[in-house]
Amino acid sequence: MDYSCSLPADCYTFAEAHLNETSNRREESLAEFCKWIDENPELNVEKDVVHLLYFLRGAKFNVEKAKDKIKRFYRIRAERSEWFTSRNPFHPELDELLKIGVCFPLRERDEHNRLVVIIRTGAHNPRLHTQNNVLKICKMLIDLAIRADERISIYGVSAVLDMTGVTLSHALQLTPTLIKRTVQCWETYPCRARRMEFVNAPAHVNIILNIFRSFMSAKLKDRVFVTKGLPKNNENLPVNLGGHGPSYQELAVYWRDKARESAEWFAENEQYKMTI
Repeated sequence: MDYSCSLPADCYTFAEAHLNETSNRREESLAEFCKWIDENPELNVEKDVVHLLYFLRGAKFNVEKAKDKIKRFYRIRAERSEWFTSRNPFHPELDELLKIGVCFPLRERDEHNRLVVIIRTGAHNPRLHTQNNVLKICKMLIDLAIRADERISIYGVSAVLDMTGVTLSHALQLTPTLIKRTVQCWETYPCRARRMEFVNAPAHVNIILNIFRSFMSAKLKDRVFVTKGLPKNNENLPVNLGGHGPSYQELAVYWRDKARESAEWFAENEQYKMTI
């Protein structure tokens, strides 16, 4: 499968230093990876070359690890239909969650060139909105972001979870089973989670955070940080988090429009999941 190098040179320099990527290794690994995918049609993988590179880069070009990760990802897409089917941004509840702004990627990268995703864990009404639909919206918008910018496959993602407004009702939506499934999905997603920062965290959510940690790999645990106030490095964050970026409301409007523009792609993309 042919790959056209279209990123700035410094991206490839970083990828060679940190992800073991060279032009020869990329070509050889892609050929091996694609051959294996063709031999395993039950995976039903989206064969876009950049999409496949997300898994190879996430595995630092260890093809066997990339195979394991893509298998787990496409199995989750099949098993977790509550997140990966019926992703219609015009559906009333999904549209309301988009208007509220429960999640949005930022347009400016952080100081490490990572995509920053804001997740507002207390923004929705637990009596009106299911946690599964909140998670569905998060995955829909992250999918749009990583589809639009290949740099994310190299530098990864930093998540900021703003816990302002979290109540006991929000916490009760997060059962241990749902938390376990959420962590499993994080760890198989094609983009690498480089940092997870819980901000404005009230003391009573520590029980929930500890459950999250119990299901995380040691590597992911080391990337989790909890603060009671605002993030320290907040220059490009929304004004709501002490930064100089667009407000939560402005970002919600932007991503609602993007989701609606992509309704056809969401419907078409549902076909890609393991046959189980």
